[in-house]
Parts: sequence; C-alpha cells; structure tokens
Amino acid sequence: MRKKGLEPILDQETKVLIMGSLPSDKSISAGKYYANPMNDFWKLIDSALSEEVSLMDYSSRVATLRKHSIGLWDILKYASRKGSIDERIQNEKLNDFSILRKKSPKLKLIALNGKKAGEYEDVFKKAGYQTIILPSSSGANRRESEKRILAWQKIQHYL
Repeated sequence: MRKKGLEPILDQETKVLIMGSLPSDKSISAGKYYANPMNDFWKLIDSALSEEVSLMDYSSRVATLRKHSIGLWDILKYASRKGSIDERIQNEKLNDFSILRKKSPKLKLIALNGKKAGEYEDVFKKAGYQTIILPSSSGANRRESEKRILAWQKIQHYL
C-alpha cells in the first residue's frame, strides 16, 4: 500500500530538523507527526527541551518545537509499506531537500530518527549539513532508555 508523508514543519528560524523515515499509519491518518502513543518521540523531546511537551495538545507541541527552533519532516515523500514498520518500506521516493536552504537558512543540524532515516545521512552531509543519527523513538526501542535519552539531549547543543 502506497503511503504519503506529511508536510514539513519548518520555517526561517529552524536550526534543528528532526527527520524520521515515513510517518506511522496512525500519524498519517491523524495528519500529525508522532501521533502513535506507543512512540516515545514526545517523551524524548521532553527530556531534550526540559519541558513537558508530551502533556500538551498537538498544536502546542508544534508551537513549542518552533519556539525552540526545531522542525520536523521525513526522509520519504511516499513509499509502499504494509503496516508501520520501517523494514517493510519499498518503492520509496525521497522528499525534495533542496527547499531547506531557502525555507530554513539557519539550519545547523539534521537529526535522523532511527536506522532507516540514518541510511540517508550522506545526502545531508554532501549538502553541507551537520548530522546525527539518533536511536529510534519507536516504543520497540525502549531497552536502552537512558542511552537513548542522552543521545536525544544532544539536540540542545544546536539550539
């Protein structure tokens, strides 16, 4: 089944862009990034920003990210995928990253959320961006919670 990603959340003040691979089915259906409550993204953002973003409604979450100069987007514009697991992604089409220089001239860091997004790190390095591959925010990746939190807190250094 072909699935289309969400529109980017970024602007002229974005300094850090967190990029996943492709939103989950729940996120696509809701039209909201990280809408699946089983995903730890918002809790990891809590730790990175020292704010309780996970307790906010979605529009307040987005406003808080913007206040901290953080954007969200995904590597893939669309792909075929049964369910929401990255390993099932096929026939992917990348988003057009050439818009980043114009839309977000202050962008310092591309933070790649998980292994699948991390596979595209060279695309951003070749474009001159600093990158970091973060441990996946997926709830299936909770076994190393403390290590994961510390990795996500590195975002603070670029804000």
